[in-house]
Amino acid sequence: MEGVNHSRVSEFVLLGLTDSPQLQIFLFVMFSVFYLMTMLGNCLILLTVLSTPHLHSPMYFLLSNLSLIDICLSSFATPKMIVDFFAQHKTISFEGCISQIFFLHLFTGTEIVLLISMSFDRYIAICKPLHYSSIMSQRVCVGLVATSWTVGFLHTMSQLAFTLYLPFCGPNVVDSFFCDLPLVIQLACIDIYVLGIFMISTSGVIALVSFLLLLTSYITVLVTLKDHSSTGSSKAFSTCTAHFVVVLMFFGPCIFIYVWPFTGFLVDKVLSVFYTIFTPFLNPLIYTLRNQEVKTAVKKKLSNQYLNLGKTTPIYSVQ
Repeated sequence: MEGVNHSRVSEFVLLGLTDSPQLQIFLFVMFSVFYLMTMLGNCLILLTVLSTPHLHSPMYFLLSNLSLIDICLSSFATPKMIVDFFAQHKTISFEGCISQIFFLHLFTGTEIVLLISMSFDRYIAICKPLHYSSIMSQRVCVGLVATSWTVGFLHTMSQLAFTLYLPFCGPNVVDSFFCDLPLVIQLACIDIYVLGIFMISTSGVIALVSFLLLLTSYITVLVTLKDHSSTGSSKAFSTCTAHFVVVLMFFGPCIFIYVWPFTGFLVDKVLSVFYTIFTPFLNPLIYTLRNQEVKTAVKKKLSNQYLNLGKTTPIYSVQ
């Protein structure tokens, strides 16, 4: 990396979310709890789906991959942010900064395509139920997941190919709690405004187009469900609505930040928290744990673990 970028900047300074000591303590506790719950929730969903045979279906296969991505997305910057709340100087190496940009765009790009795949799965299940098993075969599901990761990788490499060749020789202060592309390339020693706008806005356009595709898919599903008055349709309507709320929370900040880069809005920091911390935390609750099948499987697994623990615990009697 050093051979590619002839930079005199060896590290960047992260300003974080706030410089108030009292607020930092509050945020430390809050984000530590959120991160712990995110990891536990997503790991539990992942293990439950993998170890429960009747959950080996297309929908749960895609959901388990979503949990895997959320584990990764919540871990690329959140642990360092939590540790930095007690650091006097919040710095990150040049290589670490580039790595954060790489993983951010890899995981968000992958999740965008996976969310589209999940909406396609629900569309086929509800609008074309007789053809569901033939369309959503195991091969198709694996292909959708592989495509998600491939698109995410190609997207992040296209962003880094532009960033790595920029000279960083002056300012090194990033006004956020992690390195993000719009903030970092502003620190380059050359005028990259026009090219930077084009490169970063492509991410915003991709997010916007993907959101519109998801919106169209959910509207079609909801209209189809509206024509049915059964209890199952009412439950599916509620589930799809909840899914769309999470999609909105993920895509909204991405579109706002990347469609209008270099604006320097203070709200950008807050919006970054949504798709890096809050969305990975909410996904297990909205997408999976509201599902009765998954809740039953989770309870059964936890009860089995408790029984196994009880069997291995020695019992001493008083003579």
